[in-house]
Amino acid sequence: MADTHHEEVLARIAEGLVYTESEAAFQAPRRRTDQIFEYNRTPPGDVEGRRSLLVAIFGSVGERTVLLPPFHAGFGSNVHIGDDFFGNVNLTFVDDVEIRIGDGVMIAPSVTLTTTGHPVHPARRADFGRFSEPIVIEDKVWIGSNVVVLPGVRIGYGSVIGAGSVVSRSIPPMSVALGTPCRVVRPITDEDLTTRTARPGAVSSDEAAEKTRSKPL
Repeated sequence: MADTHHEEVLARIAEGLVYTESEAAFQAPRRRTDQIFEYNRTPPGDVEGRRSLLVAIFGSVGERTVLLPPFHAGFGSNVHIGDDFFGNVNLTFVDDVEIRIGDGVMIAPSVTLTTTGHPVHPARRADFGRFSEPIVIEDKVWIGSNVVVLPGVRIGYGSVIGAGSVVSRSIPPMSVALGTPCRVVRPITDEDLTTRTARPGAVSSDEAAEKTRSKPL
């Protein structure tokens, strides 16, 4: 009978419907709170120890993963991370359902990825009533400091999310997006391959010569 009830609750969660803390309590064994606590106390040089803990905490984790402590997660086991990931300090996963992160993703300090929200009407928040929707961050995404990514969002390949943004809607691939709410401001193009190639205001010797020739006498 309990298994049938659990399946019904999981089906509601999968549909993004409201469920309560008591209804979801059977999932508690999947929380990795002790391992997360231990990870956040590891010395910086304990590379093997950190790797071992990340494998135990996350649902899956790729190679060459760097996650600077402290980080926080409701479960940990619902997070899946690809290869070559870099997560800076104070990264928070509210992973009541899955968070999937692709390869080559970079996340700046104090970012929150939350799969869970709460109903507007207070009567529906009794017993911590909530709803959850998965988050997907595709390959090569860069997320700036203090960003909040909300339930159900997908951030497309290669996109950049500006610092301080609140991402409430999905972002297409190869886009620069920022703001509250976060909106696309421009596409990423080949012109971006030439930015930050020299000191501000610096020019090559050929460019300098051309400028000199073009000045009126």
